[in-house]
Formats: sequence, structure tokens, C-alpha cells
Amino acid sequence: MKPEEILAQALTDLGSVKSLTDLEAFRIRYLGTKGLLKQASDYLKQVPNELKRTYGQSLNTVKNQVQELFDQGKQKLDQAPAVAVGVDVTEPGRIATSAYRPGVAHIISQTINELSTIMERMGFAIVTGPEVEDEFHNFEALNIPPQHPARDPLDNFYLDRPAGAAPFMLRSQTSTVQIRVMETQPPPIRIISLGRVYRPDTVDATHMYMFHQMEGLVVDRHVTMKDLRSCIDQFVKAFFGPEANTRFRPSFFPFTEPSAECDIQFVLPDGSKKWIELGGCGMVDPNVLKAVNIDPEVYSGFAFGFGVERIAMRKYGIYDIRLLYENDLRFLRQFA
Repeated sequence: MKPEEILAQALTDLGSVKSLTDLEAFRIRYLGTKGLLKQASDYLKQVPNELKRTYGQSLNTVKNQVQELFDQGKQKLDQAPAVAVGVDVTEPGRIATSAYRPGVAHIISQTINELSTIMERMGFAIVTGPEVEDEFHNFEALNIPPQHPARDPLDNFYLDRPAGAAPFMLRSQTSTVQIRVMETQPPPIRIISLGRVYRPDTVDATHMYMFHQMEGLVVDRHVTMKDLRSCIDQFVKAFFGPEANTRFRPSFFPFTEPSAECDIQFVLPDGSKKWIELGGCGMVDPNVLKAVNIDPEVYSGFAFGFGVERIAMRKYGIYDIRLLYENDLRFLRQFA
């Protein structure tokens, strides 16, 4: 094919280029290493000597013209706005805006945020810790000896470990965070730990194998049970309302002495009142303070632990903990 014929064909083909893909095909056809211009250049060897000069000049002119056509086409396509083929972007959407609903935080996240805000206003610092723990932080430092039934493998999620390696587990309580803080921070300490805990409980309306806890700890000089009662009472009234009442019942926990169960009084729809358990609390056992090198003769403290799901269920009248994790939008949208 003569150079002028190649140029004429290139002008025709360039008119059908509509995209960068088409333009790349044009480049390969004419300017590629096996393109028509390369073939014409190879043909120069067969041209008679008296015509080589004229043929070569014509070929160079066509090469430059085709390259310029390619460059102009590429610049034009690069500057063109990207519009989806077959879609008129000026038309209204096919789905009415009212069909979309904004997302909101899950009811548990909402509750955790509200608890954090209340406790920060009461002077507590929010702290977190690892969910995978060792036995020292989950048991030993909390005055739970090796023979204690709470350490039974059937009641905890232990992790598979190589033979002879120290046991690791999913923490069964957020008290582990309190131990880690006391290990590194001298008194006074005033913290709240919020997070997930894991226990192999049988799932029913009030139990789940994974749930959230809020645990508080105060360690300072001259801390008393009266301070604990006052703190919990203020929290309950801030979260449930000023009419909420609390009471303590004697109990036992390995890491507090004395210990108590805290109940909150609710008014039922028929006007009657009912006491419902909220969580455990008590004065920090001296052995716990000794385990983290805090002198129990100088310092004392109190601790409390409440289940976040239980708190949310009490406040919003939720009767089954499983509803919180079934991801039923009909249920979750009630708390938007």
C-alpha cells in the first residue's frame, strides 16, 4: 500500500474512533511495530534506487501526519467528560428518595456511648484492654486460685496452644483491664472499662456466649463502701432517671470483700414495683491490691460490674437478649 493510500485509510478509520480502546486499535494498526507504516517502511528495500528518495520522503510525511492525527484524537478523548453510555444523567433517579433510610448506630453501641458519656462526667477515664488474655490477668490477680471452679475449662473459652505453652483464653470479664491499669498506674485511679467478654453459656432469653460489660474501679486513700453506694446511685439516676431507686444485697465475689449485688427498682405498667438485679460490686479485696504491688494498708478501693446488654434491656423494655444480635431491621429501627 502506497503512503498516500495509508493516509487516506487512516483518515477514514479515525472518523470511527469513539473511545480510548478504539484509538489504541488505530495506533496498533498504523503505528505499531507490525502496523501498515512499518510494512511500508520495510517495502522501501524493494523500491528502485531512482525512486527511493521520493518514496522515503513521502513515507516520512505520512508517518508524521498519522502520528499527529493519533495525538489529536487522544487529547480529544482525554478531555471528554466521562458519561455512562446509554444513561441520561439529567433524568431523576429510578428509586424515590423516600425509599432510602439513613443508617444509625446499633442499640448496644448507642448504650455504650451513653454510658461512656455519663461516667466521664462523673470523673472516670475510659480504658480498654485485650480480649485475648492470660490466666494471671483473668484469674490469679483477681484472687481466683487454680482450684477455683470459675477456672473450669467448661466455663471458659481457652485457646489451642502448643504443648507446654502458657494457657491463653478469651477474657471472661473486663476486670482484666483493671489489673492492667493498676500494674502500670499508681493511685489515685478512677477508670471505666467497656468491652466484650466471652463465656460458654447456653443461649436463652437472658444469656449469650458473647456480651459486653462495663466495670468501674476506684483506688485511692480512704475509699469506703459509702463512696461505692453513692457512685452507683448517681449513675443509675443519670441513666434510668431521677426516680430510679437502688439497693444492695450481701453477696460474694473472689475479688471484692465485702461484696454486694446491686438491684434497681422498676415501676411496671400496672403501677406495681419490682426489684431487678443490675450487677455486682464491692470493696477491692486486699489480695488484689497486693497482686499489683499496691499497699492495701495505705490504699483502698471499690469496683462494680454491670452487663451492657442487661442495662439496655432494662431501659428499653427488651425481653430477649437474642433480639440484640439477630440483625432484624424491624427491631433495630425502633431505636433509630
